[in-house]
Amino acid sequence: MAVTPSSASLEALQSLDLDPAFALHRGGKLEIRSTVPVRDAADLALAYTPGVARVCSAIADAPELAKDYTWISNVVAVVSDGTAVLGLGDIGPAAAMPVMEGKALLFKQFAGVDAVPICLDCTGVDELVETVVRLAPSFGGINLEDISAPRCFEVEARLREILDIPVFHDDQHGTAIVTLAALRNAARLTGRSLGELRVVVAGAGASGIAVSRFLLDAGVGDIAVADSKGLIHEGRDGLNPVKQALARDSNRAGLSGSIERALAGADVFVGLSGSTVSEEAIASMAPESIVFALSNPTPEVRPEIARKYARVVATGRSDFPNQINNVLAFPGVFRGAMDVRATTITENMKVAAAEALAAVVGDDLSADCVIPSPFDERVAPAVIAAVSAQARADGVARL
Repeated sequence: MAVTPSSASLEALQSLDLDPAFALHRGGKLEIRSTVPVRDAADLALAYTPGVARVCSAIADAPELAKDYTWISNVVAVVSDGTAVLGLGDIGPAAAMPVMEGKALLFKQFAGVDAVPICLDCTGVDELVETVVRLAPSFGGINLEDISAPRCFEVEARLREILDIPVFHDDQHGTAIVTLAALRNAARLTGRSLGELRVVVAGAGASGIAVSRFLLDAGVGDIAVADSKGLIHEGRDGLNPVKQALARDSNRAGLSGSIERALAGADVFVGLSGSTVSEEAIASMAPESIVFALSNPTPEVRPEIARKYARVVATGRSDFPNQINNVLAFPGVFRGAMDVRATTITENMKVAAAEALAAVVGDDLSADCVIPSPFDERVAPAVIAAVSAQARADGVARL
């Protein structure tokens, strides 16, 4: 029996549509359009039966032809289980769909990559891996999104081992690429090398761990990372294996206790935690300090407060200068990798993306411009070219 909406529910929907965010999302943000005309029987015979059978038979004999004669080489699966959505946490797959649709929209807008949002109703590592592996033949790349730590690390690692297409957890690597690019320019502005910087990171989830490791690999002098229980260090009880490994490789000063203690005299603060940091702690940092307060929608410290003491301040928001936004990285990274049909995304490819992104700023470098705008038309071409070239240099390109 058909269900008719009650007048009360219709009124509720109409009131939601008074909010421009709801009005924009009504009906979703995506659609599928054909790339070929079907005007008459001749077109139909080519696009579908009988013409399509010749293409299918050729692919059956030579599966690699699917990358030339289907959309696979230009389409990414945006996959989430809804367990770590933006700042909302574990809200489930249905509630995650607007974000995944938005991600797909950004792929198309900024790099011409088609993307399909896929929200999975499972959270076990084995289930997630098996499901994505079974879906993979339909896609040229897998963008993992908003999967909570520490499961996300294992899910990505296993998929990268099994699949021969790019697999990229954007919460980790997109954030890391853009953060490194901005930090390179902030260091250049303040006359320091990465090796001279002591960095403090708030947050040991997917992005916090990935950013910390990426910065360490890039040559940052030392990094101390704090989670909700304080600074991570060797000998601290209760660390999961991911944090134990990070403890071995970071915090060379052996600091323990609160993040405020670590910030005293530190050169850089990177916030990826959703927590708050006091004005006094920011004031205690070294001269010419750099503050990246990246939690959304509420930064760890308000930018106007941080600017009292720091030379460079960045956030994750679009209404302040220096927005650390993953859209600067992931569309170009996938486009560059897929253009050469890379089998994976290497560490060198991520470094190349960060360097290319930093270079876009060029002579425009200032305290309010250490990273380009997402709408700077130079960004995507620069990242695409750098990633494609590095894929060839690393021997993972098939074109």
